[in-house]
Amino acid sequence: MANAISFDQHTEEAKYGQFMERIEAGEKITADDWMPDDYRMALIKLISMHGISEIMGALPEKEWVPKAPSLRRKLGIMAKVQDEMGHGQLLLRVAEDLMKPLGKSRENILQDLLTGDLKFHNVFHMEARTWGDAGLIGWLVDGAAIITQTNMLDASYGPYARALKRICAEEVFHAQHGEAIIMALAEGTDEQKTLIQDSLNRWWEALLMFFGPGDASTTGASKQDTTIKYRIRTKTNEELRQDFFTKYIPRVLSLGLTIPDETMHFNQETGMWEYQQPDWNKFKQIIKNNGPKSKERLRLREISYTNNKWVIDALGKRG
Repeated sequence: MANAISFDQHTEEAKYGQFMERIEAGEKITADDWMPDDYRMALIKLISMHGISEIMGALPEKEWVPKAPSLRRKLGIMAKVQDEMGHGQLLLRVAEDLMKPLGKSRENILQDLLTGDLKFHNVFHMEARTWGDAGLIGWLVDGAAIITQTNMLDASYGPYARALKRICAEEVFHAQHGEAIIMALAEGTDEQKTLIQDSLNRWWEALLMFFGPGDASTTGASKQDTTIKYRIRTKTNEELRQDFFTKYIPRVLSLGLTIPDETMHFNQETGMWEYQQPDWNKFKQIIKNNGPKSKERLRLREISYTNNKWVIDALGKRG
């Protein structure tokens, strides 16, 4: 028995060594390849959260389809909602392939969402109160998403990397759509300009939280090291947040808007933006479905799932 255990352990170590050599050489892993358990679980958690966040992220803007100020704006935001739902379905299929060896399916992902075991992005728990919010989601939230997702375009897991290429291409159009709304408001009346500033003030903390906690010693443990170790992504949460600041703070200021943080400045010596940390305890509460619109949006997802389950059942009987 001892020899058998030793042999199995040696085999696993050899497989792990070969796996690491492959990803360090830039090879892509597929669903049928051998992979370490923590690699598989990190991917399932990341891709499931990403996919569900795409679906839940369509809900704040869906609320503005009937309220958009013109037919052209209605068509634009409807197309964006449709894209986001498509992204979610694509990503859930990628996650499902990883879950099959564990005896789980896409339906388990949706059940985990409804029970609170699967989190979705903090920004999509927030209220889209005004048309300025709808524009800001497209401009800055989707802009933050592009920064995060382009960092994983060369992810070691091939199916995810391929899905991201399509998603990122479409997200660029979404960000341009949001920017067009913001620019139209910025060039409008004083009331419209105030609308943007009000949206920025209310969404700023959520935007800071978008990238997740930085220094684990002060904000709580993070799983980011696993994804970097396995070359799923290359930058830490804080590096991505700094990239967001570098790209968007000049754009925000160019519109005559004020960053709602008096401490925000660029430190020439460190080459870093310095800012007031958000309330990470609040972040933890939000992603536990205790945000402003968490319960309402989860209820919408539950109703949709219940009302359309007959389609899933019918397809299952045919398949």
